[in-house]
Amino acid sequence: MAVADPVLPLSGAAGDYDPLVERSAGARVVLIGEGSHGTREFYSERAAITKQLITEGGVTAVAAEADWPDAYRVNLYVRGESDDETPEEALSEFRRFPSWMWRNRDVVEFVGWLRRWNTALPTHAQKVGFYGLDLYSLRTSMEAVVDYLEKVDREAAQRARERYSCFDHFGPDPQAYGHETAIGRAEPCEQEAVEQLVELRNGAAAELIGKDGRVDADRHFYAEQNARLVVNAEQYYRSIFWGGPASWNLRDRHMADTLQELIAHLERTSGKTRATVWAHNSHVGDARATQMGERGELNIGQLSRQRYGRESFLVGFTTYTGTVTAASDWGATAERKHVRPALAGSWEELFHQRGQPRFLLDPHGLQGALLERAIGVIYRPETERLSHYFPARLADQFDSVIHIDETHATEPLERTSIWEEGELPETYPWAV
Repeated sequence: MAVADPVLPLSGAAGDYDPLVERSAGARVVLIGEGSHGTREFYSERAAITKQLITEGGVTAVAAEADWPDAYRVNLYVRGESDDETPEEALSEFRRFPSWMWRNRDVVEFVGWLRRWNTALPTHAQKVGFYGLDLYSLRTSMEAVVDYLEKVDREAAQRARERYSCFDHFGPDPQAYGHETAIGRAEPCEQEAVEQLVELRNGAAAELIGKDGRVDADRHFYAEQNARLVVNAEQYYRSIFWGGPASWNLRDRHMADTLQELIAHLERTSGKTRATVWAHNSHVGDARATQMGERGELNIGQLSRQRYGRESFLVGFTTYTGTVTAASDWGATAERKHVRPALAGSWEELFHQRGQPRFLLDPHGLQGALLERAIGVIYRPETERLSHYFPARLADQFDSVIHIDETHATEPLERTSIWEEGELPETYPWAV
């Protein structure tokens, strides 16, 4: 099989991504993936594309595979509405594993750039925001709802506190809640979570929107999305014990719905909105073109195509070898690991055969399915084929693909001695 042209080499020049920006010009949402959660080039090149989409393409929202309340602090910072003085401070809420996913040097650089861009805009120009799409923040989102209501309606805050106290019996770990309720050992808190969302949407606090301008509308929307997140997270943490595709689908549907709600809100309050999404290839690439679809799993990429049609544009990243920041187990310390050369019969190995260090590819001329590698926050090279590869029809999965043959581990803000030392090469100690 030969890789179909057009294949455009990437040299690091300012115009490298002009073809991608031009092809995506009609898209309301541009979803930009990554082949791992710990590769420096995926972050830096994604940021470069996003900067060009902002400066030349009118993008006004960056929505990331990140927790909603954690990302909202970044949003306030880049819009000049917080007391944080540096990007590092604005990113300080990202402490949950895997913290390096957003607390890394490339994200710091982009957040700083976004703050400078917004600051330089004319007074009434639409500023660019940074938002989270994910639903892992059950506890933090409950606290955010109560904190908001304390400022606008203390009686409503007390009702929210009483409803959310249902979760207090299970301790701080939401998986404990999910386990106890899924096996029938405790009653779920679903009704309480739904009641709180309904009241927040329809109650007296909603009447405050608009009285003091845009900030009130934004803060209420932020609180409402936290309440909706609690509803979906409650169900998600129960669903992870059901088996099958339920938990994955619930999570990606939540992220797609949050994106849709965000765009609608921004268009109500600020005018026409274009958004970029930063997430893993497994969320961004159309699930129907992969083994995920065969298992009954959907994702943001599929839902975006179904909802926005040709007004969505999906970008994927691949690499052949290098290093990556990842853990060996969930919750373990971040390591700097070697990425094994891609397996024979994979898209990555096929792209490596071109002998080009990096290029931009329109995949629509490619035929058939090959293996594709996916490294998340965990990388287990000892079970490479089973853990990290799946068959994919690249032509149907993405609208554009960026291949960088050798990549490097992203640099966490909190560098440990384990990360600094890195992983010994497989040939040690015999090879020089």
